[in-house]
Amino acid sequence: MNQQHIATMPVEEALVHLRERRRDRDIVISNQSSARLWPQLSQHPLDFNYNPSAMGGAIPLGIGIALARPEYEIIVLSGEGSLLMSLGCLVSAVASGASNLSILLLDNRMYEVTGGQKTAANEAGVDYQGMATAAGFQHTASWCELEAWRSQSDAFFAASGPRFASLRVGATPTAAFGTSLEPLPQRVRRFQESITDTTP
Repeated sequence: MNQQHIATMPVEEALVHLRERRRDRDIVISNQSSARLWPQLSQHPLDFNYNPSAMGGAIPLGIGIALARPEYEIIVLSGEGSLLMSLGCLVSAVASGASNLSILLLDNRMYEVTGGQKTAANEAGVDYQGMATAAGFQHTASWCELEAWRSQSDAFFAASGPRFASLRVGATPTAAFGTSLEPLPQRVRRFQESITDTTP
């Protein structure tokens, strides 16, 4: 498969749409490149911008939070490099039975945080939606065009989870990597305080 001819959507615009349709009880976990870009778009108390060096860790974290706090909807932003390092997490997500979990794969076919090297999937033509379906996800989607993501995302999130969607996106803007995250202990403390707040 020639990956050069597959359309992509701008990653920032894709995430802006997620921010616009997000609900108050949605927890958004970002990781790797998205952990640099998402904080520039959203400062919601239920955002948890996970350590960008913890490749493969965001989806398992999301599964745990979904099981522990079923009153919230959990949305995990994962890069495909991270997913390739922990493919078993797809099976774990399905086996968990967490109906309040959505995995959004931001697929740009590269390891951005470590320098932009192409992933093996860039040449192999990996079908991540098909992979998720094979793992047992009942609700999957794949988008490479921004307008389709915008028009079909509500139906995707309305379906019972766990859900999986692959978004073919372009590179993260270089400026996003010039920003600094708060120290992890501060992020963890603020997030813990947000999800333990019992105020309606």
